[in-house]
Amino acid sequence: MSYPRHRYRRLRRSESLRSLVRETSLSPRDFIAPLFVVPGENLRQPVPSMPGVDRFSPDLAAKEAVELKKLGVLSVILFGIPATKDARGSTSADPDGPVCRAVRGIKSESKETIVMTDVCLCEYTDHGHCGILDGENVHNDETLKVLAAEAVAQAKAGADVIAPSDMMDGRVAAIREALDKERFEDVAILSYAAKYASGFYGPFREAAESTPSFGDRRSYQMDPANVREALKEIAADVEEGADMVMVKPALSYLDVVRAAKESTNVPLATYNVSGEYAMVKAAGRNGWIDEKRVTLEILTSMKRAGADLILTYHAKEAAAWLA
Repeated sequence: MSYPRHRYRRLRRSESLRSLVRETSLSPRDFIAPLFVVPGENLRQPVPSMPGVDRFSPDLAAKEAVELKKLGVLSVILFGIPATKDARGSTSADPDGPVCRAVRGIKSESKETIVMTDVCLCEYTDHGHCGILDGENVHNDETLKVLAAEAVAQAKAGADVIAPSDMMDGRVAAIREALDKERFEDVAILSYAAKYASGFYGPFREAAESTPSFGDRRSYQMDPANVREALKEIAADVEEGADMVMVKPALSYLDVVRAAKESTNVPLATYNVSGEYAMVKAAGRNGWIDEKRVTLEILTSMKRAGADLILTYHAKEAAAWLA
């Protein structure tokens, strides 16, 4: 029997050989760990729909950042749940709010940790939408002023990276201008540039108490059917001053991640969102999948598609598995 000259299985015979020729590598340094922060002290509140994920008071968020650093995860992104909410999301810029307190605490406990802060109003408004309402519509330009104030407050607290997720038009430029005016020229912006109106966000909304009280977010988040529009959003945000851009969600949007990688030369992040995480956890707990293997395969697929950075609730466990 005649065989071809090339036998591709030759380089698959052992883990050492497979590792030698592996095209995509995954490291804890690729991960950004999302942390939910609540008012108070010494508080740790499990999120029922996201097994293994907790909400932390600022002091415990700082301790969690230290634990993540020990595992090689050097970046976190903070989401705040305030004590009070109003129609304008006024507490988003509170220097003594949970996010700003957590930023200061993390920087005190772990100077090497890169602290990113999510800038949006959905956690801070009593109606759950990502901006200020005009009737039942979100008023784009009025919202920009509040987002800019939120970003400045977080920068003053010591945030390294501001990450606007609201999907208002022009918000990167507004935030960049506000930061520069306050002499925070060195604070970077990671823009949620292509954020889709996805059904994968349900568990996050429970964790962040940010479910809209009416309607949905399809008038400002992107239509899941569109790719070219995502590239326009990304190009616009880079032009406005974004230092990094993001595609969200990740798993069902890997084609968008690849297209974004090919269209821009700034660092690219993707968000392995709460619904993606919860599905893996549910299937793993039921014994339907090998949770560790599937998790690492999913994260590797995001790197393979072109992501430089991955926001993921798996960050801590995946870092331990990779050690």
